[in-house]
Amino acid sequence: MNTLRFTKMHGLGNDFVIINAIDQKIPERAEIFKQIANRHTGIGCDQVLLVEKAESNDCDFRYRIFNADGAEVEQCGNGARCFARFVREKSLTTKDRIKVETLAGIIELHIEADEQVTVDMGTAIFDPADIPFIAENTANSYALESDGGSYDVSVVSMGNPHVVLRVDDVNTAPVTSLGPELEHHQRFPERVNVGFMQIVDPQNIRLRVWERGSGETLACGTGACAAVVAGCRRGWLEPPVVVHVALGNLIINWPAIDKPVFMTGPAETVFEGTIQL
Repeated sequence: MNTLRFTKMHGLGNDFVIINAIDQKIPERAEIFKQIANRHTGIGCDQVLLVEKAESNDCDFRYRIFNADGAEVEQCGNGARCFARFVREKSLTTKDRIKVETLAGIIELHIEADEQVTVDMGTAIFDPADIPFIAENTANSYALESDGGSYDVSVVSMGNPHVVLRVDDVNTAPVTSLGPELEHHQRFPERVNVGFMQIVDPQNIRLRVWERGSGETLACGTGACAAVVAGCRRGWLEPPVVVHVALGNLIINWPAIDKPVFMTGPAETVFEGTIQL
């Protein structure tokens, strides 16, 4: 029986189990990550995060993300902030600026003086083929047909695919019904994260996100970035934008269309322990 040490962390309620995979080995099987993520029979989390040695000499670590359904995904912004705090608190590094490899490419994490973390999330991706999204041309908005009707949506990748819908009120938005429907929409070959955005004013939005493979989470860092990018492209928002989620705020800054998106927010340790697999 394999015993693993872990740390439970969260970023505004988006919760993670972080495992140091440099000093210990974890079987890379979907059922293992599903067992860990299960809130009834495991530890419980939205994603399992692995800290690994970097494959490149230019980076400090490799950052891997597994959803609650066991599938590995490209990026997780809230998880990235927790990752930064974890490697510092575990004395795996003494740096304030940390470069990590992800499936979506290299990102940079900056631990601020107040212990919040700013993440350079890289540039937003709009080419449908690279998201991936089935469409003939790149556009600021698309009509997406589903069983419930036609929806005016924005589509963007922040290293992982997002579709963003503008709603009048996130409290009454059909997150748990339309979210899973759009997650599996045929125009998204690798499924998609679904964001429901309410614009308060040009520098404040409220947001709920249905995450592929995890369901609705209390916060989604890449979802916040995608929503702000979508809103800026359509002339609704002016960065920096405060994204209000269930348990707090994220600050998203997007200086220009060809510049990286920067996300700043908190990361907290909840508890530590071991689990037998």
